Amino acid sequence: MNTLKFKTNVKCGGCIATVTPYLNQVNGIVSWNVDTTDPLKIMTVETEGINAEEITSIMKTAGYQAELIVLE
Repeated sequence: MNTLKFKTNVKCGGCIATVTPYLNQVNGIVSWNVDTTDPLKIMTVETEGINAEEITSIMKTAGYQAELIVLE
């Protein structure tokens, strides 16, 4: 399993409700959550067999931005 973190523009519960059907339908996303209290609105995604570019594309389709955070 892989953990990916993204900076997003998901700001509230309504935004989360909007992206939920997009993210929940994807095979390869085990779990995800967005910390709306963090200034960067960090989304953490547990994945199996899906990459960051695919998640970014899904978020764009849902009408939101997601930028991969490279952890050092």
